Amino acid sequence: MTEHHAEAPDLAAVVAGIERTNELLTRVLAEVATTPATHAVFVDAGYAYAAAGRLVVGSEDRRAIELDAEGLIEAFIDKARTIFPDSRLLRVYWYDGARRRIHTAEQQAIAELPDVKVRLGNLNAHNQQKGVDSLIRTDLETLARHRAISDAVLVGGDEDLVSAVEAAQGYGARVHLWGIEAPGGRNQADPLLWEVDSRRTFDRDFCEPYVTRRAAPESLADAAPYRGPIPDREEVRFVGARVASEWLGARGPDSLAELLPGHPYLPGAVDQELLVAAEALLGLSLRGHADLRRALRDGFWDHLRMRF
Repeated sequence: MTEHHAEAPDLAAVVAGIERTNELLTRVLAEVATTPATHAVFVDAGYAYAAAGRLVVGSEDRRAIELDAEGLIEAFIDKARTIFPDSRLLRVYWYDGARRRIHTAEQQAIAELPDVKVRLGNLNAHNQQKGVDSLIRTDLETLARHRAISDAVLVGGDEDLVSAVEAAQGYGARVHLWGIEAPGGRNQADPLLWEVDSRRTFDRDFCEPYVTRRAAPESLADAAPYRGPIPDREEVRFVGARVASEWLGARGPDSLAELLPGHPYLPGAVDQELLVAAEALLGLSLRGHADLRRALRDGFWDHLRMRF
């Protein structure tokens, strides 16, 4: 009976294969080593104004705030330079709102700064930004997809930015959330804090050089910034329930049935309607109060679920 022995592998061929693999790895590593890391800074101007204004001068009303945007942007650039010493800056993106997307004089001055790109959403009748979050998502996702950035610094606090963070991370970019200290509670949504790769908060000492109170002209005397006490979560929750009662009375049970499967999330149009109605009742912008906006939604849902 003849025995069949497996042929021994050709040692020369094995060595040649290993050498080809090593050569390929060497070329890849050399290419990676010569490709500089790149970062960009994405600033939600509405958040910066509201959070820095509340912290430094006690007001979120932009008419009451003089912001040295150039100085603040330069401070962000310097901070990023120390955190990412081996990375180059692509640019700073400054997201703001304007009527019919026409630059104000202040926005024009910011747009003329080196390494700064101003991106404008609309302002509605209540001076609230519209479309800014979608602009941030588009830029973050596009730059990450094309490997134009390895790190993204996001200065903002709105929960709607979570999808932008997820989109960028899906393409391998790291997202770092920067915020401004809140005098009480938080001004950044928890889901956003959970999603990012790192977090950093700037205190009053950092912000104070760039924020001063603006003297209101006589014609704006009747439009003084809100100076009353900030409502607590229970007050805002009650307002959310009140708005829900009015919403349900106007829409009816069919609209409620369509809404319930999405709990605890609200469609964007309904969430915006809730926010506008609540701010009118409170006499206060909730833009910089992520914790109060969550309480508002909780109160809205509490009332609707009791009626189901």
